[in-house]
Amino acid sequence: MGYRFPLITAHCGSMDTIDHTLDSVQTGISLGADVIEEDIRVTKDGIAVLAHDDEWVTVDGLKLSISQMTFEELKELQFEVTRGEQRETIRICRLEDILPLIQASGKVVNLDLKVDESIEPVAVLVKQYGMLEQAFLSGCGMDRAMLAERLYPEMRKLLNTDHNLFKTLPYRDAMVKTCEDALAASCFGVNIHYSVVSQELMDYATSLGLPVYVWTVNEEDLMMQIADLGVASITTRNVTALVHLKQKMRGER
Repeated sequence: MGYRFPLITAHCGSMDTIDHTLDSVQTGISLGADVIEEDIRVTKDGIAVLAHDDEWVTVDGLKLSISQMTFEELKELQFEVTRGEQRETIRICRLEDILPLIQASGKVVNLDLKVDESIEPVAVLVKQYGMLEQAFLSGCGMDRAMLAERLYPEMRKLLNTDHNLFKTLPYRDAMVKTCEDALAASCFGVNIHYSVVSQELMDYATSLGLPVYVWTVNEEDLMMQIADLGVASITTRNVTALVHLKQKMRGER
């Protein structure tokens, strides 16, 4: 079997774009990422929106919670965000605003759920757009993964690694427990921070048919090390560097 470079997953806000914006999504697509990652929360009236944190600050300095407001109340507000050393303003973006872009591109979207309440509205939209093969869930610890499996078993999902396991148990025990949980929750793979991944884990997960997705790798030297482990995907904000590395490694092999 020939060498297969990992899928390139564009982290939200890649290449110094603003997180949770159409510009971020379009940048990942145009640069050649295979997967576009976005964080998902839900408004008081059940609308899935792009957001990592629940609390946002308006340009007037007012602190608001996404979960405590309807989308109608939020959609016209301007929020202040930081990009590098500059302050900029954006509006809340719905998941529904980006799905057509990803669908048309033929890419896949990684929906990183920040709350359990996101499961239903996300699943409904993904099914509505016919994107079950173009979308999967992440941000799922064991409890959330089991809940998603019970509510929407047709949705593909990754199990997010519990880092505390690797701090409190011997590495092999933590590795085995992680893979057992992934299988028990019918996850198609494991989502893990680059600092925890190892060849031992790769070999064990592969023997169980569990692809390993790794986040978030921005340095070029580290990208090469992680790619050589045989991981299924690397999430990065530095999409251009990872695309170039893919071209280089394919040329060498």
